[in-house]
Amino acid sequence: MSDTTGEDGVPQAFRAESSRLCEVLGELTEAQFALATPCPPWNVAELAVHITSAVARVPAGLAAPAPPRADIAAADYYRSAIFDDAANAERVRMAQRDAAAYPNAAAITAAFDDTWRRTDTAISGQPADRLITTRWGDGMLLSEFMITRVVELVLHGLDMAIALGESAWTTHEAAAVVGDFLQIEPAATHLGWDRRTALAKASGRAALSTGESAELARLNITWRRFG
Repeated sequence: MSDTTGEDGVPQAFRAESSRLCEVLGELTEAQFALATPCPPWNVAELAVHITSAVARVPAGLAAPAPPRADIAAADYYRSAIFDDAANAERVRMAQRDAAAYPNAAAITAAFDDTWRRTDTAISGQPADRLITTRWGDGMLLSEFMITRVVELVLHGLDMAIALGESAWTTHEAAAVVGDFLQIEPAATHLGWDRRTALAKASGRAALSTGESAELARLNITWRRFG
């Protein structure tokens, strides 16, 4: 089940997953944009705007001066400090405020489409050692920060699919990147899960059965967690 997700694989995964999400958003009705998501209190529109904001941090970061060094890697990005009550409240408020500024679902979709394409252009041709400063003030390699953007696209894409009552649309390329990030192996192979199922289980988007939980405990298998 393993794939190569090297330096070239991450931009490809970003491009594939962004394009697929844009297709999904473009097919939704206004009523579907109003559906509640597993990320309360956000609805689909607000979650889409949150994803857009997450992607927009890349060109914004590249437009600013590069930090002097890389402080963290992708594995260290999702730490408890960025999920405290104040950070969560601000995250929720920003998405709700920004979503309310769009006149309709088509405008939200267009904004995401424009944002991911500008981001794809901004990262094209960047040197391997390009550094970027995150929202939280950390210096990171752009290549590492892009892993976290693919994580945002994939996991919130799963949230959106749950809200819509649809099957996950995660692309093969992005699933490989996030599977490596979440360390879904060897559990996926041992339990016979396909990669989309493993991503949903490892990220808490799908429940583990009693038997699965017992087997993971027996094998002492754990996954990377957030916060």
